[in-house]
Parts: sequence; structure tokens; C-alpha cells
Amino acid sequence: MLRLARHLSGMIGARRLAVVLGVLASFAIVVSLATVLVMMALGFLANRANELDAERTRQTVFGALSSMRSSIVTTVRDYAVWDDAVTAVYGTPDMPWLIANMGLATEGGPLFDTVFLVDETGKTMLAYRNGAPVEADARSYGGAVFLEMHRKILRAGLEPGAELGVFLQTPDGPAVGAASAIRPVSSAVEAPAEALRTLFIIRHLTPARISRIADNFLISGLLLAESAPSNGPAVPLADPDGKTLGFLSWTPDAPGNQSYAQVRPLVLLALAGVVVFFALLVLTGAAFAIRLKADENTARIQALTDRLSGLRNRTGLYLGLDELTARARTEERDVVMLYLDLDGFKDVNDFYGHAVGDRLIRGVSAGLSRLVPAKAMLARIGGDEFAIAFIDRLDGPEAEHLTRSILDFFSEPFSIGERVAVVGASIGIAVSRKGAVGGEELLRRADVAMYRAKHAGRGRAMYYETLMDDDRDERREMEEALRAAVARGEIDVVFQPIVGARSRTICGVEALARWSRGGTKPVPPDVFIPLAEATGIIDTLGPLVLKRACAAVRNWPGIDISINVSPAQFRNPYFPDQALGIIAEAGIAPSRVTLEITEGYFIQNPGRAKLVMDRLKAGGVRIALDDFGAGFSSIGYLIRFGFDRMKIDRSLTIAGEQSPKGGAMLQATVALAASFDMPVTAEGVETAEQAAFLHLCGCDQLQGYFFGKPMSERAISDLLAPPADVEAAAG
Repeated sequence: MLRLARHLSGMIGARRLAVVLGVLASFAIVVSLATVLVMMALGFLANRANELDAERTRQTVFGALSSMRSSIVTTVRDYAVWDDAVTAVYGTPDMPWLIANMGLATEGGPLFDTVFLVDETGKTMLAYRNGAPVEADARSYGGAVFLEMHRKILRAGLEPGAELGVFLQTPDGPAVGAASAIRPVSSAVEAPAEALRTLFIIRHLTPARISRIADNFLISGLLLAESAPSNGPAVPLADPDGKTLGFLSWTPDAPGNQSYAQVRPLVLLALAGVVVFFALLVLTGAAFAIRLKADENTARIQALTDRLSGLRNRTGLYLGLDELTARARTEERDVVMLYLDLDGFKDVNDFYGHAVGDRLIRGVSAGLSRLVPAKAMLARIGGDEFAIAFIDRLDGPEAEHLTRSILDFFSEPFSIGERVAVVGASIGIAVSRKGAVGGEELLRRADVAMYRAKHAGRGRAMYYETLMDDDRDERREMEEALRAAVARGEIDVVFQPIVGARSRTICGVEALARWSRGGTKPVPPDVFIPLAEATGIIDTLGPLVLKRACAAVRNWPGIDISINVSPAQFRNPYFPDQALGIIAEAGIAPSRVTLEITEGYFIQNPGRAKLVMDRLKAGGVRIALDDFGAGFSSIGYLIRFGFDRMKIDRSLTIAGEQSPKGGAMLQATVALAASFDMPVTAEGVETAEQAAFLHLCGCDQLQGYFFGKPMSERAISDLLAPPADVEAAAG
């Protein structure tokens, strides 16, 4: 160092060397002070991060308690505000009904584990716990808290929204409970306002329940204890009188301390490096190199990171897969790839908007980050697609455990502000034995398995098999052919007659799409229609069929037209305006058009379906409930949606002919529709005997091969033409 100083002194002079050394010394002091300030700032940020995390967890615990109380209030409302319950409770109690619908509901159910039914005098009529009757009185079991709830319930009478939810202490431990008067939901039955009977349900806060809350709300080490912990955060659980029932405590994550412990050695190391290299007059070069390296790392990280979720992007995933594959080959272990696609994410985007969808993606990313193992790699590779890769031993259980955890995670709804979104996940799993399969091919295989899982029913996981490639190639070819056929207008529309049950004359037709692939090979509708729905082609195919059907019925005065509508079309927010525009362009009255939709969509999306249905009905279009009786059939949905027509499924038609019970069921179905002033069309009529029986049952319209198979527009025109016109055309 002295030799270097003499050399520099000889080159630039002692005076200038002193200036340079003074500048360097001053800079070293500034750097040292800055380092101390940085360390202090990091310490402050670490403490602040710990405080923010602790407060966030505290608010999450409060939110969990509020959610439990709201949930049980909703449950007691569902069981108490019920016409059937009013009928069973008042007068002479129907104890078998009460036991079956209320008592046995406590067995293993997630909603409540204890139920009491109390009469107007406070006497317990029914007491069940964990699916078995118990010798207990609601007043002694619930104590003063229940007595106060009972008093308020009786004072509120039949007023809606009078349900109460509280935390309370029972002989079996702390619990959340709710109470409500048994009252009707409609005017069909009445409850005596002066002698109301009360339903009291309880869900105990067992360790298993607390553990589930911890999993759902991502709270580490959540416990319910009788006393507050000596150290660490806790939230008291109190009854309405302010009496403490216990304390909810948890283990703080302390992210600030973790970050500080990681950053501190780097800062001290940087300081030591600066001090060492100051004397060598390379500070400027070193600083420049460090800055250049930092910029390069930042750019590299940004290039490999998804901005919305903060996870790796597709490029980052491929880079990490290369590293995992190399390790797997060296260690002779397997690389496991999980490919996730969210089920129902498009509905969230369409219904709530992309801002809510982005928040949902961030929430899913945060949840998955907590579920995946520490050594696993998590990436977002598309709009609603995620990938997880990790190394596992041969036939290890890690993939199965992780898959179950992810599916359980998606079984709970997501709270996004004031909205609740329900999405699932379809998972494809592919394995590279000892790293034999490259990263891109492994991802492709997992993608193939994911699509197979989605098509198999969603909300499940499937392992990749080589046969899946053949199926996917065939499906892709059919998709391309269908897309081209729709673009070229090669989809045919045929019409099946609908006749009046009394007159046996044609009063309407149903438009049906038909496709002959390559112009020669017919493809069944139950094959190409689901394909169109899954690929988005239905958004073009549906309007094409509607336009052709409306153009055809314009030439048939007095004849109505029915068109099947896919649930995928109903999910399109622009569908009502698009459909009404097509009808208006055709120049026909909207009342001549009936859109048919199956009940399954109304069950899955009742709120959204009601909005779309109201918009269409306001435009004059009629809505028919199609395939009633084919699956889940709910009277409640008939009341709520007010369909213009019911179409009973072919299976009911056949059952009505085959057995007396089937006939009685068919008659009951038609009578049910009549009670709602809803006309009925029977499908699948193939014989004269069926037609006569369906007419006697009350069906006003009939449809089936007995009256005509689906036929061309010209064939329908010939059927509708007067006999004289037919003879003239024949001559």
C-alpha cells in the first residue's frame, strides 16, 4: 500500500494525492454513516412490517368471528323461516318431520351440532346434539344468553330479520349460536304471533373447528384457550354481556424479522467491500459495476415475474424447470408438475368486472403461495392458469397431499371486498421420471391432463396419460373444423313441429342446429354443442341459429319458434341485447320467440340468470324451462323465475306410459305447472297412445317423432301450406 501511495504521489504529486485520499476518506465516512442509517431504517421497517402483519392477522381473526356469527344467523333463518317448518311446529307438532329435518341435521354437519326447539312458554320441545336426542333444557343449556335471546325473539314477533346470533358458553364449551322464531316465508301458511315457537341452533368451537378456521383464513397456530397467553397476540371471545368465554391466540409470522435477518449480512458485507476497495482507487469502478449488476438483476427479475400476482411468469417457470430437471437427473429423482386452471373465473370477470378478477387472482396467488412446499416453484402462466413444480422422490406422496390441499382451498368461497366469488380448480399432473422429460414437454403434458380433468367435470385432478394426446388432437381438429364451418355458414338449421294437444295442428316449431363435418359426416349435437360451449364458438353459433330461425318463421304466420339457448350464451352480458336485436332485424314479434334453457344454469347462477331473464322478458321474448324432470327439479325455481312455459323431458313421457307411478308423477308435474299458470309442452311423443294420455294429463302442446322428425325449412313450409297449394305445386 505504501509503495502504491509513493507511486501515485510520484504520478500526481503529494498535494493532489492528499486531496484524493481526503475525498476518499470523506466518502468512506459518508458511506459508513449511510450504512448505519440504512441498518436503522431496515430495523424500523422490520418492526413496522411485524406490526402491520400482527394488525392484519388481528383484523382477520375479528373477520373470522364475524363470519361465523353471520353464517349461523343465515343458517337459522333458512331453517326457521320455512313454510314446511311452520306446518310441522304449530298445532300438533310433527315430530318425525322435526327430527328428520332439524334433529338429524346436527349429525356431522358443518352448520350446527346442537338444536333446540322451544315453545311459547319456554319449554323445550326438541333437543338434539350430534344426531342424537339429549336430555337437556334450552334455558339451562344456553343460560342467561339464551333467555335474553328468547325474550327478544318473542318481542320481535313475525318481523323479518329478527334472527339473533351470539357467542355463548354451554356445558359443552364455548360456542356460537343463533335463534329465530318459526315463521312462514309466504302467505300460504300462518304462525300465531302471540304464541311463537323458537328455533335455537349451536355450533361449538371445538379444536377441529378452530383448526378449520385457521386453514380458511390462513392464520398460523390459531388456538382457543380459557386464559390469555402470557406473551403473544390474542383476541377475547365474549358473550353479549361482555363475559369473556376464552381467548383466540395465534403465532405471529414476523415477516419483518425474517427480511431483516436476510438483508443485514448483505449490507454489512457491502460495507466491508467498500472499505477494502477504497484504498485501491477502484471505488468508482466497483460502484459502477455494482450498480450495473443491480440493474441487470432487477431487469432479469422483472422479466421473469408476473406483475399482477408477483409470482414467476412463463419464462421464469421454464428457467426454473431447466434447473429442476438438471437436479433431478443428478439426484435420480422425479420432477412433478401441477397445472391449475380456475373453474368459473370467466364468470367472475364478466359479472363483476376485470378489477375484481385481478383481485381474485392476487388472492389465489397468495393462498397458493402458502400451500406449496418451501422448495416448490409456483408460477402464473396465463390469465387464470398456474403451475407448480417440485422435485419428489419416486412415487412420493407430496403430489397427492398438495393436490388435496389445493382442492380443499378452492372449496371455500373467496371474499373480495363486499362480493363473494366461488371458483374451483381443475388440475393436471405430469411426472418426469428422473428428469427424462424436458420442462416444456412436461408443462404440455400437465396442460393436456388439466383439460381432461376440466372436461371430466371440473374440480378434480388427473394424471397425464399418453392416450390423452390422441384425444386432444382429435378434439383440436374437430374444433378447427367447427370454427371454420360456423364462419362459412355451413351449420344447418332444421325444425321439429310442435302441435296443439287438442287440435293436432302445428302451432310452433323448435329450431335445432345440425352439422355435417366435411359435408358428409353428421356430427351429433351432443358432441359439437358442448365443444362449441367449451371453446367459445357458441358465441358465434348461437346468434347464427337464432338469425336463421327468425328469418324462417317470418314466412310462417301464426307459427311460434323455440330456440335452445346454451348456458354459455346466458353468461354473456351482451346476449340479451344481441338476441333482441336479431329478432327486431327479422321483423317478427318478440312474443313469437321462445328461448329454452335448462334448469341447471338457474341453479348454478340464480342471481345472474334472473337479470338476463328479466331483460329478455322485458323485450317481449318468452322463456321456457327445458327438460323439466330430467335431473334436479326445484319448485322454488319455478316460483322465483316465473317461466312462460314448461317443457317436460322425454323421460317423464316414457315413465308415464310404463307404470301407474310414472303416470301419477307425470300428472302431478302438469298439475304443478298449472298451479303456476304455466302451459306445458311434452317432448318425446312417439305413439298415438302417448299423445292421448298427455292430452288427458293437461299438456297443451306436444312434440316428438309421432308428429314429425326435425326437417328442413322447405319441408315445414310444405306442411303448413293449404292442400290446394300443395296440389298445385305437385301438378
